[in-house]
Amino acid sequence: MANASVRAAAVAGSFYPADPNTLHMQLVEMLGAALPLETLAIGPKALIVPHAGYIYSGAVAANAYASLGQAREQIRRVVLLGPCHRVAVRGMALPASLQFDTPLGALEVDREHWLALQQRPGVIVSDAAHALEHSLEVQLPFLQTQLEHFTLTPVLIGSADPKAVAALLEAVWGGPETLIVVSSDLSHYHSYREANWCDRASVEQILRLDPRLDHDQACGATPVNGLLLAAERHGLKPHLLDLRNSGDTAGDRNRVVGYASIAFCEEPHHARH
Repeated sequence: MANASVRAAAVAGSFYPADPNTLHMQLVEMLGAALPLETLAIGPKALIVPHAGYIYSGAVAANAYASLGQAREQIRRVVLLGPCHRVAVRGMALPASLQFDTPLGALEVDREHWLALQQRPGVIVSDAAHALEHSLEVQLPFLQTQLEHFTLTPVLIGSADPKAVAALLEAVWGGPETLIVVSSDLSHYHSYREANWCDRASVEQILRLDPRLDHDQACGATPVNGLLLAAERHGLKPHLLDLRNSGDTAGDRNRVVGYASIAFCEEPHHARH
């Protein structure tokens, strides 16, 4: 009988390889081939990354995760937000499970964050919401490959006010030891040409820190909007690292899904000192 306190990998073998050696090799290959549009002078505080199967969006995600190299030993906490695809959630959902398993090993849920966030309005605990959800799971092997030792704060965002998401992020913002990751794809099932136009407009909106994306623009619009509100408050600057769609990677160009990787960095206010 499965341990009820462990969230088992649900999409290993479909969204990414279930065999740990094959998975590790694929991750190393994607990260090694990463060629971001922009080289960051400082490591990111937050990332927006896509969450499709690795054959479709893995290379785009790799351009974000490759930027974590210099903070490999510094980051000790990862706050991971994503949208619900399987179970409708009112508000925001933490897991009841305190361990998330992947083919690369187990990740411990940050107990301090887990307890504190349960006291916030609009936050529920639901293993059912997390059990089959891929938006968070596909990020975990990338994080396990790029970081040393860290705890995880996994939060699924359902029907929620972006201001509430921003307030949740504020509660766990921390310092350089805390990385925030928002999992979101962009437009869905447009033609290749139309998707290029739509997604470029959405990315420009994100780069302006305009927190008014809708769910036609991004399936993770609500957590993205929450991040944008928090990023503006903290003076973070967004940097586009990659923008492609499934027509560029592994699918046909009739009905594509858009993907972007965007890093949010603190501005070096005292660079001259």
